[in-house]
Amino acid sequence: MTGDWRTDRIGAALRGENPTVLRRLESGFAVIGDVQFLPGYSVLLADEPGVQRLSDLPRPERLSFLSDMDRLGEAVERACRRLDPGFRRVNLEILGNTDPFLHAHVWPRFEWEPAELVGKPVWLYPPDRWSDEQFRLGSQHDGLRDAIASELDQLGPTTGSRRSAT
Repeated sequence: MTGDWRTDRIGAALRGENPTVLRRLESGFAVIGDVQFLPGYSVLLADEPGVQRLSDLPRPERLSFLSDMDRLGEAVERACRRLDPGFRRVNLEILGNTDPFLHAHVWPRFEWEPAELVGKPVWLYPPDRWSDEQFRLGSQHDGLRDAIASELDQLGPTTGSRRSAT
């Protein structure tokens, strides 16, 4: 996957040009991660490019984003549990230290991870995991993409509307 969509992930998703989008959710976009050294890694992108922090959103929109984060986390959990017997759990994180837009990371964790890393934050993995071509998102992940998207569909839409008409 190449192209300018990486420089404006949210704008590209809004235009239908972000190839990592799994589904449109109430508060944003469920996308599969660019790297898959932990298969199933996904991200929830807020659908408002100017929003940098969860606290930038009015309370109803915050709750909608958190609800969508939970929904994506559950979809990743279900898909990974079904596809990998070594699945342990899902870690959910809202960090925002690098990318200046609101997003949430959904990291599946597995029994087969190195013992020195399995109980630690994913960010402590060696740099090669983030850059090695063998971990890059590609067609080999189509089944995983489909599984997560299918789980999102089965979980149904989030309840309530975050934007009220005035």
